[in-house]
Formats: sequence, C-alpha cells, structure tokens
Amino acid sequence: MALNMDAIGKPIGPMTRDYTWKDAVLYALGVGAGFSELDYCYEKNLKVIPSFAIAMIFDFFFQAATASGINLAGILHGEQDLIFHNPIPTEGTLITTGRIVDHYDKGVEKGALIVAQSDTVLADRKKLFTSTITIFGRLDGGFGGKDRKKRPVEFPDREPDFMVAASPSPDQPLLYRLSGDIFHLHVDPEFARMSGFDMPIMHGLCTHGFACRALIASLVPGRPELVRRLACRFSKTLYPGVPIKTLIWKTAAGKAVWRTVNAENGQTVIDNGEFEYGEVPKDEIRFDNRVAIVTGAGAGLGRVYAMELARRGARVVVNDLGGTRDGVGDGSSSPADRVVEEIRAAGGEAVANYANVSTADGGTNIVQAALDAFGSVDILINNAGILRDKSFTKMAPEAWHAVLDVHLKGAYNVTRPAFAVMREKGYGRIVMTTSAAGLYGNFGQANYAAAKMGLVGLMNTLKLEGEKYGIKVNTVAPIAASRLTEDVMPPELVARSKPEFVSPLVLYLCADRCPVSGNTYNAGMGVFNRAAVVTGPGMVLAEADQIPTPESVMANLKAISDLAGGKVYPDLNAQVGDALMAFQKPAAKAPADQSQGFSSVSAVFDAMPGTFVADAASDVNVVFQYIIAGAGEWHCAIQDGTCTITSGVHDNPTCILKIADTDFLKMMNGQLPPMQAYTSGKLKIEGDIMKSQLIEKLFKLN
Repeated sequence: MALNMDAIGKPIGPMTRDYTWKDAVLYALGVGAGFSELDYCYEKNLKVIPSFAIAMIFDFFFQAATASGINLAGILHGEQDLIFHNPIPTEGTLITTGRIVDHYDKGVEKGALIVAQSDTVLADRKKLFTSTITIFGRLDGGFGGKDRKKRPVEFPDREPDFMVAASPSPDQPLLYRLSGDIFHLHVDPEFARMSGFDMPIMHGLCTHGFACRALIASLVPGRPELVRRLACRFSKTLYPGVPIKTLIWKTAAGKAVWRTVNAENGQTVIDNGEFEYGEVPKDEIRFDNRVAIVTGAGAGLGRVYAMELARRGARVVVNDLGGTRDGVGDGSSSPADRVVEEIRAAGGEAVANYANVSTADGGTNIVQAALDAFGSVDILINNAGILRDKSFTKMAPEAWHAVLDVHLKGAYNVTRPAFAVMREKGYGRIVMTTSAAGLYGNFGQANYAAAKMGLVGLMNTLKLEGEKYGIKVNTVAPIAASRLTEDVMPPELVARSKPEFVSPLVLYLCADRCPVSGNTYNAGMGVFNRAAVVTGPGMVLAEADQIPTPESVMANLKAISDLAGGKVYPDLNAQVGDALMAFQKPAAKAPADQSQGFSSVSAVFDAMPGTFVADAASDVNVVFQYIIAGAGEWHCAIQDGTCTITSGVHDNPTCILKIADTDFLKMMNGQLPPMQAYTSGKLKIEGDIMKSQLIEKLFKLN
C-alpha cells in the first residue's frame, strides 16, 4: 500500500491522557531505574524522568503511522527530538495535538521517513514539551518523493567525558511495554521473525530512557527538571539482555552530544544524540528546529529579527542584496555576511543569501537557500524595502515600479515558493511589513504607500488560503529608525525608535503559539496597537428593486459615513452577507398553529423534492451537504434539472452547511432569515459559499 500523501499537514488530535505518580514510577522501572535512583521510583519526593514524555504520547506515534499508510510490518522508530518547555509534573492531564510534517523517500529497498510533530500541554494549557518523531518505514521506499537533507551532528575527536554502563534485563521489554508501547515486535516471537528478527527486540525508546538517565546522572545529577532538549537517531536494533554503554561529550555550556553502543560488539544503537540542559526560562517563546527567512536582514529591523530568532533557537537565512536606500547599484554581500558572523559568534546557525527579492528567480533562490542549508522553511519575514520619495506629479514611472517591485512584488516572489513548502508540511508563519504611510497616507510616498497597502490585501487572501494548512499570516507597520529613515526622522525620534522596540511583536507573530492570522499591527517605541478596516453599519437608501439617486447619497452622507457600531469583516463573503442582509425580510412570528410548520429536521428533507424548482436548475450541478447538529447528515445533489436527497455524507460536496437542529427548523419555518443565521454564526458554510445562494432559488420551502 502506498503512503498517504494527503495525510501531510492534516491535524492529529487532540488526544487526552490522564496519568498518576504510578505511571511515572512504572516508566522509571521500565527504563532501568531502581533503589539507586529512588527519586524516580518512590512517591515521596518523586521526580519524573523527562523521556517519560514519549511514553505518555505514544498514541500519537501510532496515529501518525496509521494516517501515513505506512506498512506496519516494516515500522521502526527512526528519530526522536524532545524539547521541554516546563518540567513534567508527577500527575495530571495531558492534551496532545500535532500533524504529519512530511514524507521522505530514501529509495527502493532503503525505506521511507514519516516526520510528525506534536505539542503537549496540561489541562490548564501550560505547555510541557514539543515532540518531533521520525518513523522509519523499511518497506515503503521508492515512492518517488524527495529525500531529506539534515545537518550532521559533530562529535569531538577525543575520548568521551562520561561513560555510563547499564545492563537491561532479558525481560526488560515486558516491563517497558506496560507504559504504552505494546507493539508486537517487542513481545511476540512469531511477529518478530516475520519482521526479520531472531526474537523480540528492545524498544528503541526503552534504550532511550536508559540513555536519558545516564545523561542526567552525568550532567545534571538529581535534577531532571533542568533537561531542555533530548534528540537522537535510532541506528541499530538491540536484543533484550545485551549490556549497553552511553558515551557523552560536553561541547559547550549547557550542551552535549551522546551515543549509546552495544557493549558486546561496539555497534552504535543510538546515534546523533544531542542534549541541552540548564534552567528552563519561564514561558519563553522558542524557535528550536524552526527555519526562518528574513529578507532585508543586513541591518536595522531585519538584522534584529534575524539575531533574535537565532538567539531563540531558529536557523536563519539572512537575505540582503546590500544595496543603497533607493535600490540603485549592484549591491554587496557585506551586510548579510556581517549578520551571519554575529549570529554564529553567539552560538546560532545562519547562512547568508544575496538574491534580489524583486525578481521571481531571486525569490526562488532565497527559499532554495533555506532548503539546501536546513531542509525546510517555517517562518518568513518579508522585510526588504527601498525608498524613492517624490510628490506624485514628479514621480517618474521608474520610481513607481522600482518601489512596488521590491515591496509588493518582492513579497510575492519570496512568499509564493515559501508558502508552497509550508502548505506541504502543514505549518507556517508569515509576516508582511506594511507602513503607516500605506495605512493612513503620507505626502510624497504614493509609490511606497500603494505597495504597503497592497501587502495588506495580499495578507487578507493568504490568511484564508493558508488556514487549513496551519499557515498564519500577519502584517506589521513598524516605527523604527533604519537606513531608510535615519536621515528623514528627527534625531530625538530616532533615539526612541530602535528596532528592538518592534521585534517583540514580530517574533510573537512568528511563534507556534501565536493564534491570530490576518491582523495588522502598528509597533514602535514600545507602543503596540491593531489597525483594521472598519465598516460602518450604513443605511439602505432604496428598496431592492429601486436605484438610489446621487441626491439621496448627498442627503444621507452623515449616516453613510458613521462608523459607530462598525465591524471588522473576516472576509469578502461576510461583508457581502451583511449587504444582502439589509434586504432580508424580517423574521416571521411563530405561527399560532405549530402544525403549520416543520416539526422535525427529517420532515424538511422529506419535503424538499416536492418543493424543487426544476426550471431553475437546468444548468446547475451542485451538491449541498447539510450537517445538522442533533439530527444527522443529509446531502442534496442537483444535476441536469433533477434533485436527489440522500441521508449521510457525500464524498465531494460543493458546499457544506452546518447548523443546530433548532436553528435549522426556525430557518425552514421562516422564523430565522438565512442570512441572519449566517452572519450571526448560527449557520456555518464551507466550500463554495456563493453557491449556497442558489438554495432559495431552487427550493420553495416556505
């Protein structure tokens, strides 16, 4: 069976798991703890081994494997990366949500990799850990997909600083599996032989737990709460009862690399181990394992964004053409190189890129640089810009196009290939850079203002197209001194307008914890606020069959212009819906004789074929899916002037209408106008929303 490529990006969970101190102790015993580490095994002063995290979310492993369509006969745990945000308490309720990030093809007879990522929080939403699981499908290679490029883990050319020996019991898998990993490969001799092994093998994650204990004992003895990250690759199988050694090298303050070897034959069973430790910052936003692109990052705002992203764990592509403020000249590699040197000197990871965002090839080059260096793109900050200010009549076409090419076309050129990567993996964060000049206007900046408002429009559409793929798109209007503004802003304002006052908002919008999409914010000097297009309630100047006159507009301009009670629309359909709502007839009063209306949801669908207007459906080919909470599902297929009503869910509906049974009956009985139901949120429509407008034309139910 081929891998299910449609599973990429689709959410898994939420999955809930309650646990007590007994679960933590059972896990500790399963990974070799005993009287020598009583804090892991005795409820008095109990501490939790951090690798317990994986045992508590093992259902996620199997849901990801099942969703991917992997051949279970060849399944192995390939890699595991855990990032700890807070210590794991001794009891609680865990909530885990995640998604399959991607599938990678190692080739025929070489297998495939399924990468899935999840976040786990407590019931009070306190974030505990992030898990990235790589599942190795030995029997699934050769499907024609891309291979994965991953940076190697470098080990010092010296003897390890620590060596911890351990002897797992021959019965170790029988104890460990009680923590949740009950896969047959670790207990069933017949299944193991069918999978190509002489006997049941050790759980890789059981050996992983032994290694975690060894790392804590060597680097943070008695303080498991200081573990920040634990990552590794499972490279060889191990049979129960075979002794192991965990080799540990300290590489920097709070960092180490490690591997676990078979003590009998010296083979490495767990490799590429990385371990980070130290005080866990309280509720810190991190970007570990994220890949970020920042355009125009050679100085000013872009430099600060890149530096801070790297400081918090991101791997950064620092893009800067190195040109002048007006974009004239060939550019220079120096600005981007300097920022990369700063990031690396501080212990971060970054590469420089000098491509010009104003061309499609330049945008592709920038994104490819991220893929080549780091294998992915998670974050994009469109920050590159130039200025060519002139009053409008003096603004030559060259100045107009040059500014739009960098700001608006530049954002398009980089975002398009980056968006494709994000959509495929089911995650992304994009920040556009607008300006108060665009939001509110500024003399002499018609080109700049037009480009900056164009970015708001681009955001408004991308927020909709990216929603189901986990891509959030927002826009920031910064007030900050930069090479574009340092000689046009008053000196006292320059002093108060450091880029550092803008970056906190931008970094939050790049974080996985950011819940908003489609918002625009002003930021600068420590002041932050949201800007939005607000639409006033207005008024209807004529009945639906009449055309208003210019004189009626003049007479009512004050009411038309009044923003009191105005609202921000999430999309075009919501605004059009309100406009149509203005012509809706008021809700009818409930009939005195209730028998005159529909008394049940099923009665509505029984009656629909008899109210179908065939003459209105000659060129209509649609499927309306109704999901009625509290009543069930029906779909209505209209084709070639015919109507078929069927209970159940259609495979490919044109649009989906979701509503509670009580509201549905009110709507069908004429007591709730459909548009009012929609704009109030009682009726939710998905898919081709505009096709739903046909329903009142095709059926005469009341």
